[in-house]
Amino acid sequence: MSGSVIAIITARGGSKGVLKKNIRMLSGKPLIAYSIVAALECPYVSRCLVTTDDPEIKQISLKWGAEVIDRPEELSTDISLSQDVVRHALEAIRKESELPEYFVLLQPTSPLRNATHLRECLESLLNSNNLSAMSVTGIEHHPYKCLIMEHGNLYPFHDVDSLDKPRQLLPQIYRPNGAIYALKCADFLSCNTFYVPPVMPYYMDQQFSIDIDTEIDFVLAEQIIMSLNLHKSE
Repeated sequence: MSGSVIAIITARGGSKGVLKKNIRMLSGKPLIAYSIVAALECPYVSRCLVTTDDPEIKQISLKWGAEVIDRPEELSTDISLSQDVVRHALEAIRKESELPEYFVLLQPTSPLRNATHLRECLESLLNSNNLSAMSVTGIEHHPYKCLIMEHGNLYPFHDVDSLDKPRQLLPQIYRPNGAIYALKCADFLSCNTFYVPPVMPYYMDQQFSIDIDTEIDFVLAEQIIMSLNLHKSE
């Protein structure tokens, strides 16, 4: 089923935590380039499109081989929803050509998600009966052992018994790592969510699941790239 998927990368210009985060250099290339390369090197992806409001991101994305969709200002704020951004992108694509059956959302803040991860995830989804796929990873602290505060007092998030249970006796919990969301275009446009059940999990190790949001994340990502010998000039 080669070439049956469009990759959409959402990359707005504004960033509160790290200035110009999406084009910040990481181990020799712009952050967004990692996601573009992953998409272009995946045999299931026919087109890679970056949706952005920022001229610099647009220029760099084109340089690295992506197509660009100009995102309107109202979809480029701190509170803009990814669903609205992707819907705008799909509608822009549909105006100029027929939509493929599937799309995959790649957030540029997941630089260690690579073409192998993407190929494995899409291959599994396309050969399954699932309607969507989501990349996940393990969690450091089980939520059943968390507490909430009300009126100055602490209460179990789940129940008292879970606070003292061994972790091995609690349900296995995963969290979305934000690296890969894949589903049919028609299902997304109908449901307006990336979670369309039945959802296929694609597990990624925590070292590949880093999400760049702060300066510390950049340092950690650089260290992981070097330790795994992923550093190379392209």
